[in-house]
Amino acid sequence: MDNLSNKKEGVPAEGQSKGELKSAKGKTFGFYNVENLFDTIDDQYTIDEQFLPNSEKEWNTKKYKEKLENLSKVISSIDKDFPLFLGFAEIENKLVLEDLISQKKLQKGNYGIVHHESPDKRGIDLGLIYQKDYLRVIRSENLEVSLESDPDFATRDILYIQGELQGKDEIHIFLNHWSSRRGGEKETEHKRVKAATVLRKEVDKLLAKNPMAKIVIMGDFNDLPTNKSIYVTLNAKGIPDFQSGQLFNMAYKLEKEDKGTYNYRGDWGMLDQMIVSEGLYAPESGVKVAYPHCLVLQEEWMMYTDKKYGDKKPSRSYGGPNYYGGYSDHLPIYSRFN
Repeated sequence: MDNLSNKKEGVPAEGQSKGELKSAKGKTFGFYNVENLFDTIDDQYTIDEQFLPNSEKEWNTKKYKEKLENLSKVISSIDKDFPLFLGFAEIENKLVLEDLISQKKLQKGNYGIVHHESPDKRGIDLGLIYQKDYLRVIRSENLEVSLESDPDFATRDILYIQGELQGKDEIHIFLNHWSSRRGGEKETEHKRVKAATVLRKEVDKLLAKNPMAKIVIMGDFNDLPTNKSIYVTLNAKGIPDFQSGQLFNMAYKLEKEDKGTYNYRGDWGMLDQMIVSEGLYAPESGVKVAYPHCLVLQEEWMMYTDKKYGDKKPSRSYGGPNYYGGYSDHLPIYSRFN
């Protein structure tokens, strides 16, 4: 079998000890689209043929190991003491996260995993790793995104995690990887608006129970902070004004400064975003975010110079069938608890 370990079905977060949690103060958290982190085993239920040893990409154990090592280098660079939790897009299954947290650079993080299989036809899912000494996972579930007009539509579910931090701070984490713009931005906008509608409904439920609920929404939205799905439907704005259920988009300022996590034909865009509720931005007590905007990790060794456009872009694993041995075509975002 051409892989690191046996393939396993995704299951909810594993059990944890009931011991006292460590303080989250000063700990980082974030999100990273890792660009097709696939194992090398053929999954009969998904279209994963591109990432097999006999494919055009010639995806094999050597490349898989190199990808895992590269990603562990990026993650450990976010925080030398390890991020408290980190959400991921474009992972194939729970197995690849198990192999990732087994990397030498991450072993001391004592990470647990939250993962549920998603209906995406290519088999790419969302997942979360979290330090079990700092976060206790209470429950997790997938939120389905469907289209009444298209019964065959299948995309990534939204992954929801309810957790507990030291001091009985309850935290609600929503991970997203919304439908791409393939086929045209306007032509596909309704798909991302639907995802935003599903997410907003769940956020409203939490805020109705507790207006100061600590909510963090992260993901690759395939839309910018100013697009309808984010700015209007989700009601996430660029200023921390929380009237009428408004959320604060910590990536908005970076977008206005022409910064980004993804570079398309020379243009940077903040497709990856971090959005928080008032309970995480300006609470009377408990944890809160330490910065007025999220941060983007962009080290020199993560980048390459595009010969066509002359600018620096994230060093990716593949360009078509060509293997470059990079990290990801996205940059990770993160923040810190105060």
